Amino acid sequence: MQRRHWVFEAMRAAGSLLLPWAVIVCHFTTGHCAASVKKTSCEVNNGRADCSHLSLTAVPPNLPRNITSLDMSHNRLGGIPSVSLKPYPDLIWLDVSFNSITKLNADLCQTLPLLQMLNMQHNELHLLKKEDLNQCGNLIQLNMASNRLKLQGEPFSALQNLKYLDVSSNKLLSVKLGSQLQLPNLVNLSLAFNDFTAVKKDDFFFLNQSSFLQVLILSSGSLKTLEPGCFKPIPGLRSLIMDGSNMGTEVISKLCSELSATAIEILSLRKMKLVTLTKPTFSGLQHTNLTFLDLSHNGLGKIEDGSFHWLSRLQTLVLADNNIKHLTNGTFQGLGSLKKLQLTRALVKSHTSATPIIDDFSFQALSGLETLVLQNTAVRDITEHTFTGLTSLRDLDMSWSSYISLKNITNKTLASLAGSPLTKLNLEGTAISQINPGSFSALRNLTTLLLDNNYIKQTLTGKEFEGLSQVQEIHMANNHQTVNLSTTSFSYVPNLRVLTLGKSLRGTALNLETSPFRGLSKLTVLDLSNNNIANIRENILEGLVNLKVLKLQHNNLARLWKSANLGGPVLFLKGAQSLQNLHLDSNGLDEIPVEALKGLSNLTELSLSENLLNRLKYSVFNDLESLKILRLEKNLITTVRPEVFETPLSNLSLLVMNKNPFDCTCESILWFVTWLNNTNMTSVPELRDQYKCNTPLTYFNCSIMDFDPLSCKDMTPFQALYILSSTAVLMLLVSALLVRFHGWRIQFYWTILINRTLGFSDARVEEGRGFEYDAYVIHAEEDASWVERRLLPLENDKCKFCLQDRDSVPGTLKLESIVDNMRNSRKILFVITESLLRDSWCRRFKAHHALHQVIEASRDSVVLVFLQDVHDYKLSHSLFLRRGMLRPCCILDWPVHKERVPAFHQKLLIALGMTNRLQD
Repeated sequence: MQRRHWVFEAMRAAGSLLLPWAVIVCHFTTGHCAASVKKTSCEVNNGRADCSHLSLTAVPPNLPRNITSLDMSHNRLGGIPSVSLKPYPDLIWLDVSFNSITKLNADLCQTLPLLQMLNMQHNELHLLKKEDLNQCGNLIQLNMASNRLKLQGEPFSALQNLKYLDVSSNKLLSVKLGSQLQLPNLVNLSLAFNDFTAVKKDDFFFLNQSSFLQVLILSSGSLKTLEPGCFKPIPGLRSLIMDGSNMGTEVISKLCSELSATAIEILSLRKMKLVTLTKPTFSGLQHTNLTFLDLSHNGLGKIEDGSFHWLSRLQTLVLADNNIKHLTNGTFQGLGSLKKLQLTRALVKSHTSATPIIDDFSFQALSGLETLVLQNTAVRDITEHTFTGLTSLRDLDMSWSSYISLKNITNKTLASLAGSPLTKLNLEGTAISQINPGSFSALRNLTTLLLDNNYIKQTLTGKEFEGLSQVQEIHMANNHQTVNLSTTSFSYVPNLRVLTLGKSLRGTALNLETSPFRGLSKLTVLDLSNNNIANIRENILEGLVNLKVLKLQHNNLARLWKSANLGGPVLFLKGAQSLQNLHLDSNGLDEIPVEALKGLSNLTELSLSENLLNRLKYSVFNDLESLKILRLEKNLITTVRPEVFETPLSNLSLLVMNKNPFDCTCESILWFVTWLNNTNMTSVPELRDQYKCNTPLTYFNCSIMDFDPLSCKDMTPFQALYILSSTAVLMLLVSALLVRFHGWRIQFYWTILINRTLGFSDARVEEGRGFEYDAYVIHAEEDASWVERRLLPLENDKCKFCLQDRDSVPGTLKLESIVDNMRNSRKILFVITESLLRDSWCRRFKAHHALHQVIEASRDSVVLVFLQDVHDYKLSHSLFLRRGMLRPCCILDWPVHKERVPAFHQKLLIALGMTNRLQD
């Protein structure tokens, strides 16, 4: 049953009765039909040779001998000489349609003994004799449509295996194709668009008692009469197509009576100008098994009550494209088995007619109806009882219709569907402007709700979908007004799986503290495209643990991912770790934060086309290990480096990156070109034509595949030199800065290390035994406080200073005391300040005697501690000392910074511990 329905549906949808041949031919040769592409030679593949559309005048002699299929259609053949086909004895299928062949050679099938399919439509065949097909006993399909046939004798009598025969559009004056029994296996016969005006009683005698014929096509504008008993020879007939036959209502009644003796299941009566259906019209079909009836395109305006009463087994009724004005509760009486009712454009308002009316309970008789299509209809009103009685209805399509009551939907609008187990409701394009609370509360079983292309303008509070606890899909895209969301917009639809809101929302609809999608844990598809969204909270996808597809293209999200964004980039994808498809095209994006795509390890498709992306951060795609499709066309990408693209390109099956201004240099494009040359798993469409170099001038407007990778090998020595020189310069800069700002620290820790290893003093043991003090301190009176605070705390068992005021012997002359104390001190320490240089006592006596003692004893025992920056000239003039006279370690400066004082103490102790013997 399903197969027969498919046959009819295929023929009807194509709008041509020649389609069965097209379907058979395409299926046998390629398995599908595709638009022809201009060729310059025959294409041979898997034993099939396609030589169509080449303007050939003869069959090519150089094709492989083992071909089984040859297509010579749309050429200039004037005949089919058997000798030209002799090289191909294995041919099973031959297509020579759309040529200028005038004669069928009698030895054709003798030359091709395996031939089963022959297509000769649209030629100039005229006289067809028995001898022409006498050797073609293996033919299964024969198409001779659109010729100018004249049958002589019994031309088809030898075709014992033929199943499909098409002789439509041949100006035949009779449907009688022979006088003797023949074509015992014929399944499909097309006699459409010929010039016969009647079907006589014995016209199908040649098919007498055929048990195989199932499909008969008699579409013809000239057919007027049917003689009684005309279908008696074909009792197994299941599908009859009478489209375009202007027979009138009375003849249709006779037709139905004649079909009562057949196994008819499918009947097509399209374009027959049946303006009115009366009660007896289909009475002849009362005892048949008719399950499919097509009455579309008839201009049908009136259907009398009980007209379908006879069709108790009918399952599909097509009344599309008519002009029905009134449906009553008796219109569909008797159609208790009907499963599908097609009323597309059947109830329409015109400038010459009023709006059609559907009475209450009009569909009550259709208790078994599962699908009702009211697409593109106009009805005065929908009442509380319009759909009452549809107890099996699952699919209701009212899309693109004009119903006043649908503009403002209330809980009463669809109340008549309360008794229906409706699962799908299509209200697309019905001019809805307002959805009130509880509008769909009667539809407890609804799983799919289509509201696209309407004029809805309101804030969704959630109560609009109250009662739809089972709904899984809500489509509200391409709305001509704007919808605003609230935090509870979808609180009544917890099982929602698909939600489309593309081109419907206000730009600020998602700027909510609590996400409107919170609680939709089963949501798998979310479409928010084309909404000019500029603000999204970071928690917008929070809780969407099963979200697989997210569409955000054509918005204004650029600012959210900028590093300069106030508060930092908004990482709104972090709540959707199960994403598989992500669309972010046309958002003005010029950067992607490193963390933006983090954790999306399941992502298989990423689309970032038509943005402003240029330099991508190195690790931005590192988590995209499952990526199969990557779209980056029409950006500003110049460089394709492995640090960015190696991970996403590793498993890619499709890469679309065309129309970017690539920089064709070794640094920018070498890795990418190498990858393109080596990959055999990834498809890169338009690689040669659309991947162009923008720079340098040498490669401008050339394909990136013209870039020569070998030119980069000469750069290897220079790259190594560049790396070495860069490293050396960098190390020098770092060292200089380190010494400049932290040299004292290095020196401090170095002295600590040395002193802990070797000790503070390098003086010999015997040098220390003859001295009572380690250092005699000479300082100005003004510096006494510094000495007390900074030097005296350093005294311990191993270090002792001599201060004149503290350590002089009472009763001893001052001069004598100074001389004795200096002799008893191993070092003489000067605290250098401007005050010391001005102190005449220190300058004239202490400094003089200290130098005298040093010279006299040949000791290198002077240590200078500068508390102020004193010029060397003043030092020499006042104390007869120069910095150059002493070892560097014996010259110390008091540090300005407090943290450097410990380093000063270490240096002082080292200077005091140095040997007094003169250095060579």
